Order: sequence, then structure tokens, then C-alpha cells
Amino acid sequence: MRSPLLLMLALILAAGGSRADAQAQCARSPAAAPALERLRTALAHGRFIAYQPTSLSVVDGRVTEATAAGIRADLAVLRPHFDSLITYDAIHGVQEVAPLAAALGFRALIIGIWNPFDPHEFDAALGAAQRFPQLVVGVSLGNEMIFSHRSDLEQLTALVQRVRRQAPQLPLSTSEPFHIYQSAAAVPLLASLDFLLVNVHPVFQPWFKGATDQTAAQFVVNVAGELAGRYCGPLLVKETGVPTGPPGEGFSSTRQASFYEQLRRVLPPDRQRAFAYFAAFDAPWRAQDATGVPGPHPSEAYWGLFDSQRRPKPAIDPLPPLEQDRHP
Repeated sequence: MRSPLLLMLALILAAGGSRADAQAQCARSPAAAPALERLRTALAHGRFIAYQPTSLSVVDGRVTEATAAGIRADLAVLRPHFDSLITYDAIHGVQEVAPLAAALGFRALIIGIWNPFDPHEFDAALGAAQRFPQLVVGVSLGNEMIFSHRSDLEQLTALVQRVRRQAPQLPLSTSEPFHIYQSAAAVPLLASLDFLLVNVHPVFQPWFKGATDQTAAQFVVNVAGELAGRYCGPLLVKETGVPTGPPGEGFSSTRQASFYEQLRRVLPPDRQRAFAYFAAFDAPWRAQDATGVPGPHPSEAYWGLFDSQRRPKPAIDPLPPLEQDRHP
């Protein structure tokens, strides 16, 4: 009979072996390994933020394209506090993000493709990834495509597999609210992704208004932990946070800052799991933007850690400056 100490050691070694086996089984494309390693490094040592240009807007379906000058001004404000970006669009002026982010010394960029079934946008995203291979650490094939009924699990899984054949060097993901990934039907999609981008919003839970910020932050940790049991690759909580308005709905800049303070405490980043700040800037036009839930959503205008004039909110104050490198 083994001693308790030896038995405990055996269990630890077995668990470590199981984790190593799981990581090996998670490898989707050996060619994507270098970029995926850069992503893991950015998760552990960088600071991600979800970014839409302040000069971009969509009103009644009409797009006002982002400008290079506006993007440069946005990124110059963000760079002292953030070194990693997640975008939502690959055209409409947003194609300027990659070269400007490289020039300003950002560590990592996950390129979001709003409509991955649009050949023009798809080609723009892949072109940016090819031109800036040391900056681009992954591509997100859509944002809430399933939740907004713009696609389904089967179509999205097939798309991931097709893109992997076309661009095997790129780590691939898609982004959905967490409950989409919790369904049994999502298993094939999860099995096809190189990393997981998940939206976890405590503010949309029925208990949020009466909960403490500690409870809201712990909810994010609990969801991430549950998904880690379903998915063995790196996981980035792409969207979470608290909007700063309208005040009548119980939102404030004080509560936004307090939530992130608690989240940093309970979800410290590592190579396997981290969170992104959501979002970079307020976007007034988003109060009437189309979402997966019909109707007006005034709080959508206030998710920024900076307002629409690029002025910082209190949530920025505790974030120390980050080192800046340059990419060729």
C-alpha cells in the first residue's frame, strides 16, 4: 500500500500528464503553433482591450468609415495602458488598425471579422495577418453570429475548417455569449477552435442590480472555469464589464472601476486564461445599434473605459503604464 505522500505525488503527476495530454489533443494546426504561443504570452503578460474606432459609426445601416487619423489618435491614447487589441471589423477603415498598432508598439492583435462570409472582409483580414505576422495572434470569425441568428453552429464549424485549410498558420476562434458554448450542440465548434473568445456579462443576469461587485466578478470566474472543463485551449473573456450609464439603470463610473478591481483580484491572467477590458471608448451611436436582443439599449453607449472624446474614466487610474516595443 502506498504512503499518503506517495499517493498524493502520483495524483499530482497524473494530473500534470493529463493536462499535457489535453494540450496536445488541443493542437488544431501545427503551423499555427508560433502565433498561438505569442497569444499565450500576450494573455499572461499583456493587457487586452476590445476596440472599435471612435470615428466609426453605423446609423440606420449606413456606415461612417473610420479614419486613419482617428484610429491613430485612439491608439495613442490606449497604448500607455494596453498593449493588445481585439477588433470587430476588418474593413470600413479598420484595416488601418494593424499598421498603426504595429507602429505604436502594440504586442498583439486579434482581428475580428464582422461578416466572415463576406469575401472582401475576409481577404482584408487575412491580408493584414500576412503583412503583420508578429503582431496578429489570431482571427475571430464573427462576433455573436449565432446569438444574433446570422449563422448557426454547423455553418460556423464548417467555416472554421475551411479557413484552417486556407490559412493554417493563423489561430482561429469565434466569439459568442457563454451560454452558446455550454450547449451540447456546440461540442464540434469548440473542438475546431484554436482559442476561445467568450462574452460573459454579469450585467445581463437577473441578479446583477442587487449583487456586489465581488459577486459579479466571481460569476465571470465561475463561467470561465466551467468552460475550461469543456475546452482545453487558451480562453480569453473578450467582453465583460459594467457600463457607466445611464445612471437611472444603476450604472456609474465608480461601479465600473470597482468591478474591474475585483476581477483583477479573482482572475489574474496566465497563459491559459485572461480577460479583456470592454470596451475602449464610448460609442453614442450604439444606443440604437442592432443587437441580438431587439429594442433600444441605452447602456450600449457607455461601455468605454474612455468616453467618446477619449477622456479616461476612473477605471483607467489603477492601470500602470506598459512597456512599448516596435514591430517591423
